[in-house]
Amino acid sequence: MAQKKNPLNLNPLQLKTLTLFQALAEFEDISRPLGDGEIEVMELPFTAHGNHFHLGPWLVFAQDATGLRNPAPWTVLERKGLIRGNFPVSVVLTRDGLDYETGMRRQILQGSDH
Repeated sequence: MAQKKNPLNLNPLQLKTLTLFQALAEFEDISRPLGDGEIEVMELPFTAHGNHFHLGPWLVFAQDATGLRNPAPWTVLERKGLIRGNFPVSVVLTRDGLDYETGMRRQILQGSDH
């Protein structure tokens, strides 16, 4: 049987927030590995350019990143065992959080031309 898409029934805001946490966890300068395959993201981006911010090689529109500064998606992601949050300072992605397929990566991580 094929694995169900979005088995935890996360809403779009929660999926976008988790996608950004997963992307942030890829950057060694702002994240660090912990035990049991977890990664702590120690720095969260701000929308420095008004309607968007740069995340490594990507451009992320502010409208897709509202969950980074909103405690509601953090609470749900934590309750479902995908993160351990220190809102709004840092976040630990659990192994389940790192492995969760959100299906949003290509939608919200845009190629950057500047």
